[in-house]
Amino acid sequence: MSLILPPLSLYIHVPWCIRKCPYCDFNSHQANDDIPEAEYVAALRFDLEQDALLAQGRKLTSIFFGGGTPSMLSANAIAQILKDAEAIIGFEPDIEITLEANPGTFEQEKFSGFRAAGVNRLSIGIQSFNNAQLKALGRVHDGDEALRAIVVARRAGFDNINVDLMHGLPEQSSDAAQSDLLQAIALAPEHISWYQLTIEQNTAFYSAPPLLPEEDVLADIQDAGQALLAQAGYVQYEISAYAKSNKPARHNINYWQFGDYLGVGAGAHGKITQLEQQRIIRLWKTRLPKHYLDNMQSDKISTNLSGHQNVFGGGSDILAPQSLPLEFLMNALRLNSGAPTQFLAERAGLLLPALEPQWQDLTQKGLVEHVDGVLRTTALGQRFLNRVLEAYAEV
Repeated sequence: MSLILPPLSLYIHVPWCIRKCPYCDFNSHQANDDIPEAEYVAALRFDLEQDALLAQGRKLTSIFFGGGTPSMLSANAIAQILKDAEAIIGFEPDIEITLEANPGTFEQEKFSGFRAAGVNRLSIGIQSFNNAQLKALGRVHDGDEALRAIVVARRAGFDNINVDLMHGLPEQSSDAAQSDLLQAIALAPEHISWYQLTIEQNTAFYSAPPLLPEEDVLADIQDAGQALLAQAGYVQYEISAYAKSNKPARHNINYWQFGDYLGVGAGAHGKITQLEQQRIIRLWKTRLPKHYLDNMQSDKISTNLSGHQNVFGGGSDILAPQSLPLEFLMNALRLNSGAPTQFLAERAGLLLPALEPQWQDLTQKGLVEHVDGVLRTTALGQRFLNRVLEAYAEV
């Protein structure tokens, strides 16, 4: 089956934060002094110039600034990065541009500048409105700042706001979790990312685990929370994503529909369809900010296994045919609506028989279904998605 070029997005990683949260396993590094903003903006431009051929004529449908804490950069820096991206790759007319921001007062002062720079979607990392929980999570803002952040964002002109909110926090009751969620709903953001705290390796919480709610409490929180969100008009379209007013996160949907994305910045990852070679590759850049910036000064251009050249270290892999069913499904099945069967062929180069015999077995167990040309989980399968994916991980 011949691959075709899917939509193209861009992920930009900003690796610094004010303080490393104990639950965070992302590539983030505490900024003890002023961050080297000008040098990093220049490095991002050079990085993108090297990856430009991978766009293969496509313009960007979305951009996502993640971290770390991207709102630590100045509005002028964000504006320059976007100017460079448009000049090097190009933008679709209706491009979605998301920036992750802390709700602290320091970042709030920049919201108007971010909007003027071209950011049209703000994702605010609130996590909780409860001050005790915020302290336990190592956050640097308080509940009042979280409330003000939404007001300031509206005044800055943002009409597409996401609120990041966690549940299943240390010793959290179902009532406390619902109180957090009700507060978020009252702020009327267009999108709520509501997800359970998990303990990941290489985090402070992994070394010294907090006391988390028991499984029956977690189940109560999930059921009650989903009911509250539905009642408020938020449609669940992905495991932890709820949107109203037809404003799902287009950037993330491109991930989940097995679209392509470039990744620039320290530790950034990308996934690209190479049309001429009829293959899919994954690419990544070196993680440490110092190494990333030092590599920009180097004249050594490394050729990765995929044949792609980049000075920023990291590497690349060609996705093996036997790994493609899992790679495709672990993204597509996150969406409640699933993915059109044609995407399996066009974006993974696979036909339906490549999913057998696991798909038939999972169908008989009531976990997945293939209906009207769409591959998706059932409600039961969505709850036990890991079990669905394990069937393909064993291949």
